[in-house]
Amino acid sequence: MTSRTANIHRQTKETDITCELCLDGVGQYEIDTGAGFLDHMLTHLSKHGRMDLVVKAKGDLHIDPHHTTEDIGLCLGDCLLKALADKKGIARYGYSSVPMEDALANVSLDLSGRPACVYNVEYRSDKIGDFDVECIEEFLRAFSNSGKFNLHVNVPYGSNSHHVAEAIFKALGQALATAVKIVGTDIPSTKGQL
Repeated sequence: MTSRTANIHRQTKETDITCELCLDGVGQYEIDTGAGFLDHMLTHLSKHGRMDLVVKAKGDLHIDPHHTTEDIGLCLGDCLLKALADKKGIARYGYSSVPMEDALANVSLDLSGRPACVYNVEYRSDKIGDFDVECIEEFLRAFSNSGKFNLHVNVPYGSNSHHVAEAIFKALGQALATAVKIVGTDIPSTKGQL
């Protein structure tokens, strides 16, 4: 089987991002976004998703991490869509429930070709270090929109904001690993395409 890979370069007046993704990897990563906490979360996504990921980003972090975080989500979604090609044989659906000490994150997704992001998460702080927690939702929404998949993130409880976010990214990685796995030979849809 040919390795399912993709790379994207996106440059705007706000950001300059290179993203490389291999769905059939082992969880190796090389991440440098300029935002330490985002680096930390993307390493979890790669490791727990068993996908090789390279992300190099330069952005207007002197303003805030919003543009950089959102644009990385867009690039990663583009890579996912490109690497999946016609989606023949994939499991399509993925689910993971991940505890992280006091927090529990439940992530469900469907690589359906239809973007949707449902995000039911509360944090006890506005920031984790110097990273705005609202940027996590922006990343996930951009990722699901450009990757054209349904993403449902539910955190029923969690008192530590870092633990909440980390559980989300670990669960997202595991759910993606399940959904992209080759389990057959046809396209998993009665429509004949995704």
